[in-house]
Amino acid sequence: MIYFDNSATTQAAPAVLETYTKVSQQVWGNPSSLHNFGETAFHLLEQSRKQIADLIGAKPNEIFFTSGGTEGDNWVTKGTAIEKRSFGKHLITTAVEHPAIHNSMEQLKELGFDITYLPVDQEGRISIDDLKAAIRPDTILVSVMAVNNEIGTIQPLQAVADVLKDYPKIHFHVDAVQGIGKGIQDIIMNDRVDFVTFSGHKFHAPRGIGFIYARQGRKLAPLMTGGGQENNWRSGTENLPAIAGMAKALRLLLTDEAEKVARERAIKQRVYDHIKDFPKVTIFSQPTDGFAPHILCFTINGVRGETIVHAFEDQGIFISTTSACSSKKHLASSTLMAMHVPESVATSAIRISLDENNTLAEADEFNRVFDNLYQKFSKINADA
Repeated sequence: MIYFDNSATTQAAPAVLETYTKVSQQVWGNPSSLHNFGETAFHLLEQSRKQIADLIGAKPNEIFFTSGGTEGDNWVTKGTAIEKRSFGKHLITTAVEHPAIHNSMEQLKELGFDITYLPVDQEGRISIDDLKAAIRPDTILVSVMAVNNEIGTIQPLQAVADVLKDYPKIHFHVDAVQGIGKGIQDIIMNDRVDFVTFSGHKFHAPRGIGFIYARQGRKLAPLMTGGGQENNWRSGTENLPAIAGMAKALRLLLTDEAEKVARERAIKQRVYDHIKDFPKVTIFSQPTDGFAPHILCFTINGVRGETIVHAFEDQGIFISTTSACSSKKHLASSTLMAMHVPESVATSAIRISLDENNTLAEADEFNRVFDNLYQKFSKINADA
């Protein structure tokens, strides 16, 4: 079995599962309880918070635990709107964001907020001039993803940060769900960013756990109110086993990060070089520094994406159409549509997404299967 769908979810690491099980069995007190058992849980919670903060270059009081990327994106978007609504009702994002951002913005639009979606070029990247032109006196948030989840485009976050230095009252949010551990932490945690979203199951932690970075001094209205956990920002009893597991997963991810990124890039290059000259293949993810090392999106023109996915699955290779969140809905890639790719081509798009455990041997097997399937699809199209 070859698993090339790591942008959808990753396998929990054995060491992470060991931590999760150990904490579940031995430290199952409520961190909010006053007794010693609760104190033990609280100390482990804060130890995990500090470890995560140290790993991303933040302070412990800037880390807030969530249930994952979707909650984090919803929280920053809607929390900013609630907190800063008296200052303005204009928010800026891109036309290629994850649905957690896009749909949150659409919901805010129904509540009377004004949303600007920045267009993208043929590589799925925004223009800084468009951003400058979009900013208004009533703008309260700019939200730009680090890495596009469908084709892997890296957005110019440092350039966005440079623009926003002249607008200190605007919240700057980065969705880094696909960007953590991919060699771009310096532009994600830039000197202007206010909020960053992370999701544990994208880097071998359990599902249902994540965190946001919130710059000290910035205010965000809570969406989850109740018992006052997370400094009254996000109520709900903390999922301590998953939090401790996520802290370990992040440490493992960022250990030898450069070596892991190089390995992913080499695998992506091996597949790219093999498929690029086939006449019916269109590739949207380039093997350059402007794209993440782990995502390769392409089409076999004339063959629907789900057909290609199932054909590879029959050979023991697991890939996806462009987004796990929309694949079962048989929707064309929202990113490719925003890039003005014809719908007939966009519906053929598939994505392979790698992690540090994949190998060049797996890439070679993918290429072998690709050759066979390409010939099969070409014959079917010729007979049609």
